[in-house]
Amino acid sequence: MRHQENTPIVVSRDVKAVLVPAGIEVKLRTGSVGYITQALGGSFTVYVEGNLFRIAGDDADAIGMEPPKAIELPPNATDADIEQLAWEQMKTCFDPEIPVNIVDLGLIYSCDIKSQADGTRAVAVRMTLTAPGCGMGEVLVQDVKDKLLLIPTIVNPDVELVFDPPWDREMMSEAARLQTGMM
Repeated sequence: MRHQENTPIVVSRDVKAVLVPAGIEVKLRTGSVGYITQALGGSFTVYVEGNLFRIAGDDADAIGMEPPKAIELPPNATDADIEQLAWEQMKTCFDPEIPVNIVDLGLIYSCDIKSQADGTRAVAVRMTLTAPGCGMGEVLVQDVKDKLLLIPTIVNPDVELVFDPPWDREMMSEAARLQTGMM
């Protein structure tokens, strides 16, 4: 089922959610009624009883939506192919309050891929937040880890949250600045 603006959703089973912007994990109960306010990157921000909640893509069925599809690697994928996929996956991570992905927001400082002897790949990501006190910080870090783990061969992604250099709007892509009115 595709998301339509202002279409009510009913939670069909108890589901883990994160209160936005506090970042506190809660449970939305079966029968709760709300609206999807954002459906980007495979996760959902829903408005229920006066609050915003983020529901992970793996739990999409609880609100009548489809979970994200599995990622397939090209034959003989190189580290460069995996790095490209990693950046694409991180572009599916969205701040639950801002409809712009974290790559275009300028929150990802680096992404390094290294092949390991057993055929797996290590990935190290350095990222930041728009504000150091953001309650959603750990949620976004976990979202990046979860999205990277969907890429075959990647194991134990190391996602480090840093605040040096501090983020500023000049780090945003031009498209993101246009979209948010921050030109």
